[in-house]
Amino acid sequence: MKLTVFGATGMVGKQLVQQALFNENIVKAFGRNVYTTDLPDNKNLQLVQGALFDPTEVFNAIKGCDAVLSAIGGGFDGTDKTRTLGIRNIIAQMKKANVKRIIAIGGMGVLNADENTLLIDGDDYPPEYIPVGKEHQKAYEYLKESGLDWTFVCAPDIIDAGPTGVYTTAANYPPAHNNYKINAGDLAMFMLNELKKNEYVQQRAGISN
Repeated sequence: MKLTVFGATGMVGKQLVQQALFNENIVKAFGRNVYTTDLPDNKNLQLVQGALFDPTEVFNAIKGCDAVLSAIGGGFDGTDKTRTLGIRNIIAQMKKANVKRIIAIGGMGVLNADENTLLIDGDDYPPEYIPVGKEHQKAYEYLKESGLDWTFVCAPDIIDAGPTGVYTTAANYPPAHNNYKINAGDLAMFMLNELKKNEYVQQRAGISN
């Protein structure tokens, strides 16, 4: 497959690039610092330096690909709009480029607590995570309204570690066996596997090691 990875220089993004190349995909790695980050030297990797908010640069990165993987991040205090404005621009350019499939990373707070409530709305939700959680919630709403074939992976604490292949997932809710953490490598592995299996199309996915 031809894949475009946004946030390619971050903890999960680098895992996505490495694993996608290992699985013999053709990868465009998009980011501000792709030329100064230790990404693999591989004939199937194209480095695309660009700004996430620039429509033309994002369109050119997406054009001709089969799917988009988004590992874009940002600050935690609610002032950084990278996640929401970034995903909104990615969605717009995917529509323009006629690319339908996207798998993006969000936060666990966007999962359901019950049929009517998100975890982020619960009284016991950690207040320090609410600002960034609201950004994830807006990104989820943009995806839900997009008409694309999206999957929003609602991750708990992400650990800077490689893949183990041992993790559990659930649709729209946290997994039943939830350790509230996931290795960056396993998060990337799940995202790439989801491209093949399509088990969570137009759904949120809870995940945990």
